[in-house]
Amino acid sequence: MSIYNKSYVHPSTFILTGTPGLEAAHVWISIPFCLVYVLALVGNRSLLFIIRTDFSLHEPMYLFLCMLAAADLVVCTTAVPKLLRLFWFQDGEIPFEACLTQVFLIHSCSTMESGFFLAMAFGRYVALCNPLRHSAILTHTVTGETGLAVVLRAVALLSPHRFLLCRLPYCKTTIIPHTYCEFTALIKIACAETSIRRAYSLTVAFLTGGLDFMLIIYSYALILNTVFHLPPKEARLKALATCGSHVCVSPVSYTPAFSSFLTHRFGHKVAPQVHIFVANIYLLVPPMVNPIIYGVRTQKIRNRVLTMFRLSKLTS
Repeated sequence: MSIYNKSYVHPSTFILTGTPGLEAAHVWISIPFCLVYVLALVGNRSLLFIIRTDFSLHEPMYLFLCMLAAADLVVCTTAVPKLLRLFWFQDGEIPFEACLTQVFLIHSCSTMESGFFLAMAFGRYVALCNPLRHSAILTHTVTGETGLAVVLRAVALLSPHRFLLCRLPYCKTTIIPHTYCEFTALIKIACAETSIRRAYSLTVAFLTGGLDFMLIIYSYALILNTVFHLPPKEARLKALATCGSHVCVSPVSYTPAFSSFLTHRFGHKVAPQVHIFVANIYLLVPPMVNPIIYGVRTQKIRNRVLTMFRLSKLTS
């Protein structure tokens, strides 16, 4: 006979508590979260609409940007509506299967975001280091296959997370001291040996975000080496300007991601509030900032937005 009560091995629901110690301030905390979520929705949907309706933007860089915007929307929409229900209505219940689905969607789409950043860095490398063959190398077919490869990599590496969590006995508690279901948060409330699962999660993190980040740095090192060998100063500045958006977006996305990963796994003396705050920044800020940076710094998108505003004023 199993030593665990079956209802605890597979509880019907988990209870999210939000931010421990700050329950009285949940309504106030929810205000910036809600604002950031709305900005992320508007920004990414606008980006998708602009690129989809303007055929001049159907180029590899903008198509990768569309994929990134779609992944951003899934990440923040998977977590934030439930988070706001918790903060506004103290509704922290989440079904067991929904919790596992949330873990999979958040982690897999975050991994896709990293892959799309790497794909865009490769696109910049080809455009600046091999401009004569850019259109021949990055065709629409290659762009689509690259996007599919990024999605399949995330699904293949993150799908086991769901099964690894599903087979754990949760006999300690069904209360998750977090604002959303996260792999490490669930591992902590399991009453079984989890070292293999932790090792797998660490390996996946290195093979995705860690490896992608190193390859992005290597790509930009090659780009800088090429750019600084261009003879006219104006040519160097123009070439660097085309990389400005990517250079700005990468730290915004990777800094909170690595901070969240490191504080959860190695920051045992860090206060729980800090863990949760960093984890929420990781989910909310990049989806809000990405479309703003690309919209402001990418001339074609900026011009398209300005044209739409002028047309709306003429028709009003």
